[in-house]
This record gives sequence, structure tokens and C-alpha cells, in this order.
Amino acid sequence: MHGAWISVALAAAVLAGVCIGETAIPLSTVWQTLANKLLGAAYPLDRIDQGIVWNYRLTRAIVAACCGAGLAVSGVILQSLLRNALADPYLLGISAGASTGAVLVTVAGLGAGAVSLSLGAFGGALAAFLLVALLARASGGGIGPRAAGQIVLAGIAGSQLFNALTAFIITRSASAEQARGIMFWLLGNLSGARWDNVGLAVPVALGVTLLCLWHARALDAFTFGTDSATALGVPVRRVQTLLIGCASLATAVMVSIVGSIGFVGLVVPHAARFIVGVRHVRLVPAAALMGAMFLIAADVISRIAVKGQVLPIGVVTALVGAPVFALILVRRKPAR
Repeated sequence: MHGAWISVALAAAVLAGVCIGETAIPLSTVWQTLANKLLGAAYPLDRIDQGIVWNYRLTRAIVAACCGAGLAVSGVILQSLLRNALADPYLLGISAGASTGAVLVTVAGLGAGAVSLSLGAFGGALAAFLLVALLARASGGGIGPRAAGQIVLAGIAGSQLFNALTAFIITRSASAEQARGIMFWLLGNLSGARWDNVGLAVPVALGVTLLCLWHARALDAFTFGTDSATALGVPVRRVQTLLIGCASLATAVMVSIVGSIGFVGLVVPHAARFIVGVRHVRLVPAAALMGAMFLIAADVISRIAVKGQVLPIGVVTALVGAPVFALILVRRKPAR
């Protein structure tokens, strides 16, 4: 996809996310706020409206775009390397592990303040993926089409284990008020997105997308299996380690900001393949753009679906993702 068109589409999606909400904000107000803040203009605007646009709506839309792009590209990486159409950070337990790591830092005080929330989430995400990989290998699987069932089952087991650990930590260490806030956050919550989160989410989303693009040919080679990738000169172990670590890091950072959001990494890559094909030089930017637009749309829906309340964004993505997941399972049914 052409870079200019991607930039225009992404900017339009962010502007829509800023304008649409429980209270509609005119596009002119958004433009004037941006001019005041970025260009030093002096448009006479209501301070409350300007604050809503700059400190709440804009940061929320940018973080949603980054999280959607990061999770979608992570899904592309996992599906390509594992050669499994059902692989994504949520189903493989990476999101659950990241949630456990984040809760260990925030509630249980792991690291006594020396460990950041994102670092704790990354440790949990990496531990979850290693556990799933070991379980899949121990059950006779590995990486390849024959291992699809084992990897998914191992991911379900890992997700349940880390979800149980998260619930145990919250029950044991959190107050009632903390527990309520954390459980809402774990379902996906962009309400707390601010500029410091933007400063973390933007480089991570850009980094994982550019790294994936840099290895687009290697990912194409993995489509035919690790043996074929080796024959084509791809350093299989190094690329697998680098890209899976990158996907785990991106997932961990996004979970530490907005909580665990499911199905983005599963649904969006399949939709992108349907539109642009399987070559990763086109698939990666398409998935990043569609993931960003999908999560911005889901955030808008979460704010306007129930009057006076904000739904957890994970609820919205699951309502879309679960039927698509079922459709993928049905379409992959082996012929008799």
C-alpha cells in the first residue's frame, strides 16, 4: 500500500475518533485546537472543549490506533512463523501472561518499584509464550501445520493458567476498589490514555511494523515451512527469536497501557490477507492500518453504545472477533 494513502487514511480515522463520542465535537474545533497547540495559533476556543480534544479524545484515538496496529502486526508474525491461522497473542496466552506480569508489578509490588509496568508485562508475555511452546512440543507438536491443534490447545491452557494467577493475585493483594478498577482495565480500557502513553505506544507500534516489513521476504519464506526458509538462506532461529520476541514486546506494551484486548491479532490479519493477498510487503502495512482503524472504531462504539456509560473495549472486539473466529474454524474444516 502506498505510504501517502496509509497516512491519509490513518489521519482520517484518528480525526473521526476525536470528533465522534458521547458528545459530538465539530471538526472545526478539532482543527483549531490542533492549530493552537501545534502551531501557536490563538483561536478563541472554550477551554473545556479544547481540553477534551487535546488531553482526552486525541490521546485516546492515537493510543487506540497504535494498539490496534501493534496487535494486528503481532498476529501476522505469529500466524506466519507458526503457520497457524488461529495464532494470535490472545489465543496463545501472551496477552494473559502480560496481564499477569502487569498485575504482579502494580498490585503485588514485584521489583519494589525498580520494575516498570511494561517490563513486568513483557516478562509475563515471554513466560506465557515459552510455556505454550514447551507444552506444544511436549505434546508431540512443534512449529508447522501438524502442530496447529497442539499450539491452540496449549495456548488455551496457558491462558487459563495465567488468568487464574491474575485473579489469585488480585484477590490476595488488592483492595475491593483496586480489584474493581483492575478487572475493568483487564477487559480493555482506553479511558486513562494520556500523552505519556502516546510516547510509549507510537515508537513500539512503528518499531514492530518496520521490523516486520524489514523481514517481509523471510516471512514469505516461512509460508512454505522452516525447511524451505532454511533452503532459501533465511537464518531461521535468529528470525524466529527476533520476531516472536518483538511480537511479545509489542503485546506486553499494549496490554500495560490498555489491558487485554482479544481477537484484534486474529481477525485483522485474515481480513488484510483477503484484501491485499499473502505477500508480507503488502500484508504488514495493510494489517497495521486496518488494526488501527478497527480499534479506533471499537473505541468509538464503546463510548456511544450505552448512554452515560463506557463499555470495556475488549467487549466490543470480542463481539466482532468471536463470530469471525467461528467462521475461520468452519472454513478450515477438513474435507471428508
